[in-house]
Amino acid sequence: MELLEHLSLGFSVAFTLENLTYAFLGALLGTLIGVLPGIGPVPTIAMLLPLTYILPPTAGLIMLAGIYYGAQYGGSTTAILVALPGETSAVVTVLDGHAMAKNGRAGAALAIAALGSFFAGCFATVLLAAFAPPLAEVAFKFGPAEYFSLMVLGLIGAVVLASGSLPKAVCMIILGLLIGMVGTDVNSGVARFDFGIPELQDGIDFAVVAMGVFGLAEIMNNLAQKENRVDITDKIGNLYPNKQEFKESAPAVVRGTLLGSALGILPGGGAVLSSFASYTLEKKLSKNPERFGKGHPAGLAGPESANNAAAQTSFIPLLTLGIPGNAVMALMVGAMTIHNIQPGPQVMSSHPELFWGLIASMWIGNLMLVILNLPLIGLWVKLLKVPYRVLFPAILLFCTVGVYSLNYNAFDIYTMGIFGIIGYIWTKLKCEGAPLLLGLVLGPMMEENFRRALLLSRGDFLTFVERPLSLTLLLMALGLVILVALPSIRKKREETFVEED
Repeated sequence: MELLEHLSLGFSVAFTLENLTYAFLGALLGTLIGVLPGIGPVPTIAMLLPLTYILPPTAGLIMLAGIYYGAQYGGSTTAILVALPGETSAVVTVLDGHAMAKNGRAGAALAIAALGSFFAGCFATVLLAAFAPPLAEVAFKFGPAEYFSLMVLGLIGAVVLASGSLPKAVCMIILGLLIGMVGTDVNSGVARFDFGIPELQDGIDFAVVAMGVFGLAEIMNNLAQKENRVDITDKIGNLYPNKQEFKESAPAVVRGTLLGSALGILPGGGAVLSSFASYTLEKKLSKNPERFGKGHPAGLAGPESANNAAAQTSFIPLLTLGIPGNAVMALMVGAMTIHNIQPGPQVMSSHPELFWGLIASMWIGNLMLVILNLPLIGLWVKLLKVPYRVLFPAILLFCTVGVYSLNYNAFDIYTMGIFGIIGYIWTKLKCEGAPLLLGLVLGPMMEENFRRALLLSRGDFLTFVERPLSLTLLLMALGLVILVALPSIRKKREETFVEED
């Protein structure tokens, strides 16, 4: 009964003209950046962070959330039609989605992707509404020691479950933690790592780092690559899957939704891991695994459902515990702190209209995305013909104006440029920026809770293992480290993230 009251509050907030407009803008922008290769949700949200200064908190978060799960929808369009994944999580979609298009079933493939994504998004939002309140109640019992241990688990989970090299991910997280220490120490008032530069005494702004590492670096990386123009599948065909396609894709949608919902909650899980894991699962369960990669509907339906479900459930640890599980959630933390909202369980009690309004907007956004993706396929196909060299000056201008508007300080622009160059070097070295972002966000929070726990225990480090919940979390973190160190597990992890030919 109480849940129904909360949902009615959420829908009353989400159905205002302002919030409906921003939900639509988020869904539209998300679809657009998902369709256009070379622009992803992380750089887009990073670029739009300064815009949230002038928006009400609820409207700003609704729009940013719409961009995130909208990109999962849009990425499938290019993956199916031109074998060009607009979003990282759509890499797996290429395998069977584009094969279906080449077999004359492009319309059916797009419909399977859109409807599977809609089902998964709605189901995952139900989970978010159902499980967030009890999790938030549990989180209220957390003390500084438990929060510190939870963040340790979150960072280790992000490393273990993220794609790419483990040593590189560890190095990036440590670097993020170090960058987070720049500025004046809150407890002692002493400036740290400022190198005598007055502008660094307030620390390095989270949005500046994000826009440099993801926005500028992405521009440089795309410009450095040769622009390939590919033939676009103009003939979409019938949008309705036939009886056999529906029969093969429906169970995969259910399995992908359940798998994605579970993996999305884990630190570092997110849409990318979910789509790869779902494809692997469908291939193992199939009686005809040789059909995968040749246009099997299950190979499209499972990953598409999984990545959308994961995109929704990744909000659960953010809204209930204040822990971002991936780079996009780290940016959402930045958007909340811009409005002086502390992410965590207190959001539900102190800002119920924001919490439940955001959840309700996800149902509305998912419906908007089906309407945007299927009838407007022709428009998205035309957008694929726009060269990237036409797009990047606008993106660069948006980045520069956005960063300057944070503090009206040119130093922030120079800092963004430096991090852009560093970010570009990192991409060449195949170092992911997401772990750095998580380290930067969680670093100050970890330090604060670590010091608070020691202050309460009068300097006794055993407080972290004497408290049962804290000890459990630390043991889970240790278990993850031991698991990933096992040769068989490490090999399996590497295989999961290898794109199949």
